[in-house]
Amino acid sequence: MTAKEGRPGVDMTRGPVVRQLVSYTIPLVLGNLFQLAYNIIDSMIAGRFIGPEALAATGMAAPVMNILVLGISGLCIGAGVLMSGFYGSRDDGLLKKELSTLLLSGSLLALVLAVLGLVFTRPLMTALNVPEEIMDLSVTYMRVVFIGVPFTYAYNALSQALKSVGDSKTPLVFLMASSVMNCVLDLVLIGGLGFGVTCSAVTTTLSQILSAVLCFVHIKRRVPVLSLGPRELRIDHGLLRKTLSFGTVTALQQTVQPVAKLLIQGTVNSLGVATIAAYNVVTRIDDFAFTPEQNISHAMTTFIAQNRGAGKKERAYEGFYKGLLVECAYFVLICTAVLLLKDWIMSLFIDPSQGADVMSEGIVYMTTMAPLYILPAMTNGIQGFFRGVGRMKVTLVSTIIQASLRVVFSIILIPRFGMHGICYACALGWVCMLAFEVPVFFIFRSHDKVEKNPS
Repeated sequence: MTAKEGRPGVDMTRGPVVRQLVSYTIPLVLGNLFQLAYNIIDSMIAGRFIGPEALAATGMAAPVMNILVLGISGLCIGAGVLMSGFYGSRDDGLLKKELSTLLLSGSLLALVLAVLGLVFTRPLMTALNVPEEIMDLSVTYMRVVFIGVPFTYAYNALSQALKSVGDSKTPLVFLMASSVMNCVLDLVLIGGLGFGVTCSAVTTTLSQILSAVLCFVHIKRRVPVLSLGPRELRIDHGLLRKTLSFGTVTALQQTVQPVAKLLIQGTVNSLGVATIAAYNVVTRIDDFAFTPEQNISHAMTTFIAQNRGAGKKERAYEGFYKGLLVECAYFVLICTAVLLLKDWIMSLFIDPSQGADVMSEGIVYMTTMAPLYILPAMTNGIQGFFRGVGRMKVTLVSTIIQASLRVVFSIILIPRFGMHGICYACALGWVCMLAFEVPVFFIFRSHDKVEKNPS
């Protein structure tokens, strides 16, 4: 449903709840899957056309870049909660001020991160116990990808602004365009002309630049409620404090998981190149599996934030409960797909005749992990609720509980159980996270009712 008064975006304070959640989620899912496809295509082409060493080298970059990308998106998601509330309450002036504050302050941070990444790449790879035979490849790949960090931030900030006003479709179109370009360039330059793994990083960076530019041009031409003139480009210090309050907590929450994965990667690296390559593949499959769960959660966040901004608390809770049902339906689909297609999935990344041990390790992992996907489906749904109501610290604490325990259990279980140990550690972490989140939700719900209906 289009917002009243001709304002661009989607008003989620009216209309069928499930339909709005699903219609908002689908473009998010497709968009994020295309974004993940950047790295997937790099890995497939690296493994097929360059070799296992290149596949392992790109895998070394993945956890580090996930920390940066998820930190950036976390900051933008936190700001997006504020923007959704302003849109729901129809305060377009504050909406523009928030976007300007997000763009200017965040761009400076992104530039600093890019410079630090370029300088400290090799010490970081050394700290991660990267094998010597793939050290130079890993360092070169990482440095090129770091150059694209400012453009990654620009895209995330602008796309989150569009999503906050209910438009999750336009960012999808731009990611599709940049993903297609990335795929074509990789196939031509690496698969056809034989360029090395550095070229893969270059094409990924070019794709990020394209998606950011497309987003900027679209907002300037088509979305006046978000279009900023020169005089509107300034940092509002009051909103900056709110943005940091929401955004930094969300960014920390987003980065905790990849930091945990980075620590776990150090344990996996001690098991050899074959296991590193297999783990690189299956974590990318996990990314594809978890992304829709996270996107359903983001849809719930926007829905809840808009409705609470409009003063419709009960509709916000209705969106939460029905969002959990959508999460469960998705779990059934993804669990079945992974269990049925696990052999074929592994064969996309590695030639079975050349990497039988890699194939075997990956299949073991997917068989064990697929039935456990219900746990992050539930944790993501509850996280979406707490973001929507502005309780960012709850999401941070629960994520720290999950991630820290996952690392501890991984250190204990991986040396003994290998790939099985990684799955067991994940499951234990998610269970502990739910043990914290569920009681906190019911306490919040009871207090929320008291505030609405005081005795």
